[in-house]
Amino acid sequence: MTAKKTAAAQTRHGFKTNEYIVYPAHGVGQIVAIEEQEVAGFKLELFVISFEKEKMKLRVPTSKALAVGMRKLAEGNVVKKGLDTLKGRARIKRTMWSRRAQEYEAKINSGDLVAIAEVVRDLYRSEQQPEQSYSERQLFEQALDRMARELAAVEDLTETEAIKRIEAQLAKGPRRAGKAEEADNDVDAEADIDAEAEAA
Repeated sequence: MTAKKTAAAQTRHGFKTNEYIVYPAHGVGQIVAIEEQEVAGFKLELFVISFEKEKMKLRVPTSKALAVGMRKLAEGNVVKKGLDTLKGRARIKRTMWSRRAQEYEAKINSGDLVAIAEVVRDLYRSEQQPEQSYSERQLFEQALDRMARELAAVEDLTETEAIKRIEAQLAKGPRRAGKAEEADNDVDAEADIDAEAEAA
């Protein structure tokens, strides 16, 4: 298998080298090259995408990029919608935690900024609220990381600045109190039951 790098700043299927993109399963990456590889006698053109934080490179056939959900960074109106979503009331379904966790994971891996913002909103806990379980915390941090990295790339911020911006939006959300808090406690109790059932 031989690989040959083609000239810099090329465009394929609307994507060009050095551009930041979003790949659903991994988040924000940068197209560092377009390569040609020969596989079993066929020439295959590939985007070489670098994910700096994970120290990972991904090769995606240029013809399959759109089919796998690769997209350009979100436009300003989508970013605004994502940030506005953070201010909304958390929507927590009364289903088993394992099912909710699957739904959250699917939203994170969809690459859809607004869906990721919904996960951040729903799993956010302020200092006054009860502690999260380990798995809730992990999903929250994964969603927060994805959202912060795209926001940082779109608005030319550092990741830390992007996280502060997201946290400021979350702080504007409605305070959960009274009935909403009771509902949360019911859901937490269900999550504990689920955890015990899984452990058994």
